[in-house]
Amino acid sequence: MECYFDNSATTRCYESVKEIMIRTMMTDYGNPSSMHKKGVDAENYVKDARDILAKNLKVNAKEIFFTSGGTEGNNLAIIGTAMANRRSGNHVITSAVEHPSVTAAMEYLEENGFRASYIPVDADGILRMDALEAALDEETVLVSVMYVNNEIGAVQPIQDIAELVHKKAPKAKLHVDAVQAYGKYRILPKKLEIDLLSASGHKIHGPKGVGFLYVNDKVKIKPISYGGGQQEGMRSGTVNTTGIAGLGAAVKELYTGFDEKIERLYTVKQAFVNGIGTIEGAVIHGLVGKDSAPHIVNVSFPGVRSEVLLHALEEYEIYVSAGSACAAGKKHAVSPTLTAIRLDKDQLESAIRFSFHLESTVDEVNYCIEKLQEIIPKLKKYTRR
Repeated sequence: MECYFDNSATTRCYESVKEIMIRTMMTDYGNPSSMHKKGVDAENYVKDARDILAKNLKVNAKEIFFTSGGTEGNNLAIIGTAMANRRSGNHVITSAVEHPSVTAAMEYLEENGFRASYIPVDADGILRMDALEAALDEETVLVSVMYVNNEIGAVQPIQDIAELVHKKAPKAKLHVDAVQAYGKYRILPKKLEIDLLSASGHKIHGPKGVGFLYVNDKVKIKPISYGGGQQEGMRSGTVNTTGIAGLGAAVKELYTGFDEKIERLYTVKQAFVNGIGTIEGAVIHGLVGKDSAPHIVNVSFPGVRSEVLLHALEEYEIYVSAGSACAAGKKHAVSPTLTAIRLDKDQLESAIRFSFHLESTVDEVNYCIEKLQEIIPKLKKYTRR
């Protein structure tokens, strides 16, 4: 039985996504910037996808900009907004548990004269609101916080954060990295007072290499790439019609019968959590109920190195992650998130992320738990030798 439990890294595309992508590559393959019929046909795919997203988020279609994914969306939101508003202040804020595309963008801003604050989290990975309030000041122009943590599934209190930011620092804009949250929650940026929001297609059964950035039309933002002026000059370059069409199809299918899908996903997660409880010494990090994300569970098996367990599970066609897939080639890098929630050395070295998708089953979970019950004692015995 194949069990793909690395869905926070990427997901398999829906059949509907594959079909529309093939159509845009082989039949309706025109450049959407071209004025002839082939170009107009291609542009209609882009327009349809933008309309699907705008309706889903309850925002204006003109506030949606297509990107190559979460990394570009985060960079454009953070660097573009900070640079456009630097006359108002030079202070930016993020948390201690962000994705590398956020922390690297913050480091870039620091190199260019900005002051950055990194807000700590509690033992469950939740942002400390008292620390955020203390950090906000009249120079703050941007706050960037992820909605769902990609490693432990912690869900940040976005509405509370938005209210605090806009009350304490009225000039500041709130950017939310929703890469792990979009497709797991109904997100309404205007209701939540989110100014900018980024998401990625391949986390929601869409294609890789495409995502979107929502930018409230009142936000002052500069592009970070220049060229032919596509997408109102915000993101130049030939529009990725195929990827965008696939993204739109994924969103449309995903949010059909959405509540029932997420309830099933929580059922699968709870079955897994219950199973982990039968394994001696296993430690789950963060919250596991409905106050956490429905698809992520991070577990340490002290005494067994994570990479050893990963490959042992792989032999049974069980695919998991020994950390985020976002730091390519850094096999032994220490996780900022697991460090921030203050795990000890054994737990850090033995942490495994299991992440489920909407079609994961309890049978798959039971199979995985059965294999873990077999493998863990053997690996611990081998390690002691």
